[in-house]
Amino acid sequence: MVDFQVDEGLPPTGEVDEETWLRLGESRWSLGERILFLRSPHLRGADVARLQAALNRLGFDCGRVDGIYGPLAEQAVTQFQINCGLEATGVCTPEVVDHLARLGAQSGDGPGAAVMREGADLVDAADRTEARLVVGHFPGMGAVAHALTRRLHGSFHLTTNVDSDASAQARAANVFRADAYIGLQASRDPGITVAYYEVPNFVSVGGRTLATRVADTLRGVFPGLPCSVDGMRHPALRETRMPAILCSLGPTDTMVRDSARVADAVAKAWSLWWADPVALNEVGSTPPI
Repeated sequence: MVDFQVDEGLPPTGEVDEETWLRLGESRWSLGERILFLRSPHLRGADVARLQAALNRLGFDCGRVDGIYGPLAEQAVTQFQINCGLEATGVCTPEVVDHLARLGAQSGDGPGAAVMREGADLVDAADRTEARLVVGHFPGMGAVAHALTRRLHGSFHLTTNVDSDASAQARAANVFRADAYIGLQASRDPGITVAYYEVPNFVSVGGRTLATRVADTLRGVFPGLPCSVDGMRHPALRETRMPAILCSLGPTDTMVRDSARVADAVAKAWSLWWADPVALNEVGSTPPI
């Protein structure tokens, strides 16, 4: 159970809590076992993620591979059906899965349309002075989040913070139409982990470069603490529609006591990233500043 929770970006408690139970339910579906269509609440599952990955590889952009059958997935399925001469219903039926399997065998294993689009969107942002940023925080990180928000307001006045569960924070960031989401959560262990959204068939390139920037600046503030950058499936990263990171900071009392220094470091990293969000060619390599 712990291994499953780690893979899903959930707290590795070994207990089957509500979120773990939901993820277990999602993981049982294979593509083709059920009909996929747009509804409210959206269908979720490993089969949806596999569908999204297959469509992205074929050039039908359905957004990030998050396992959620939303409007972008329906739109991509509709376009795929039109290109295959099928009835354009936006519903993924066994016939659609059959066509995907046959065409997918010739598609290769490239990054897919969604990854390429995110990178292009970052490069082509029209107005880089009016960034919209959401700072989310979980129990224990309120002081750090408020310090970061105050620090950012000087240069980026469209910054707000959210204190709620992960899914609610993601919804708030989506409604706000944020350009990025920075989450802060307390860690039981001394050390820093900066996570971005990544699954086997998708990586948020903007999230990865932002996470690397933040980790680099925090290492300078806390040289004695281990600091890593990891791809995860945490709900706050999965359900946001923009580059997003989640900073796990510990020990909590140290981070709260040094909240001003943490805020300065993260704000500096954010400013560098916003000025050039695709400057990092590889995780862990930062160009001279």
